[in-house]
Amino acid sequence: MAFAYIIEHMEEDDEVSRVVPPWVELEYAHMRKLAGPGSQVHFTHLSKSSSDSLTAKFTENASDGQANAICHESGVLDLIKERLSGSLEKVCLLDPKAEKELSPEDGDGRFEWFLFGGILGDDPPRDRTAELRVLGFPSRHLGPTQMTTDTALGVTKRVVQDQVPLDKIPYVDHPTIKFNAKESVEMPFRLLKFGIVSNRQSEYIAENGEPLLPPGMRELLFEDMNKGFEF
Repeated sequence: MAFAYIIEHMEEDDEVSRVVPPWVELEYAHMRKLAGPGSQVHFTHLSKSSSDSLTAKFTENASDGQANAICHESGVLDLIKERLSGSLEKVCLLDPKAEKELSPEDGDGRFEWFLFGGILGDDPPRDRTAELRVLGFPSRHLGPTQMTTDTALGVTKRVVQDQVPLDKIPYVDHPTIKFNAKESVEMPFRLLKFGIVSNRQSEYIAENGEPLLPPGMRELLFEDMNKGFEF
């Protein structure tokens, strides 16, 4: 059973380009691949310029191996009214402060949508999910360690669709991304490990391998790091 994943966008547009910043674009594109074919990823609460820009890029880079992506200027509540007749019970909010842990049983049909707030995690966390928590969604957590939003989506898919328990998914916490012998950066998040397996139609999970980053993110991190040394 494939699901819909909803990202309630909470980042400001880039001050220069007036669309989502490059790292946000990379994460959003990665979510389509992590969700996989047959699924849907909805990006809500976007500015018109960001919605138009992302829609054009998603259309340009469409692939059979990715989820269908739809961009919305309206927020998640409007989408729920339109497509779920306003019912919150079928929407699971992924919330670090939820009492219950996400489990494979949550993919039995009790939920149709899985909702995420924010984007790339802040360090320290700013609890952006609080804006959605007050709306009364049923909720689940993904463990105590903060993840990037694309990682959280990928983990959720593995649990509810592929039926893999949280503690059986291989992670790497606070990985160091090495660019060369002298330059590296530590990511203050939990990431999936990269690998290839043939079961459950997943390209991503293996018992060893590098931390899984969105394509292009390593180069962007290196570029941003070097900008810090420009005078």
